[in-house]
Amino acid sequence: MSKIGLYIKDSFNELVNKVSWPTWSELQNSSIVVAIATVIIALIIYFMDSIFSNLMDIFYKLFS
Repeated sequence: MSKIGLYIKDSFNELVNKVSWPTWSELQNSSIVVAIATVIIALIIYFMDSIFSNLMDIFYKLFS
């Protein structure tokens, strides 16, 4: 049981003293970059899906 307590204390100490946490502005900038990248990737996938769907409709109309 003492090993678990020591592990928790060491983990807490490392999180508080050794981890470099980002500043609020760095966190905001990173979040904006992730949000923009997510929207761009979603739009690319949407357009690829639309194009593929239209091509498949044309293909099925040719052979039906």
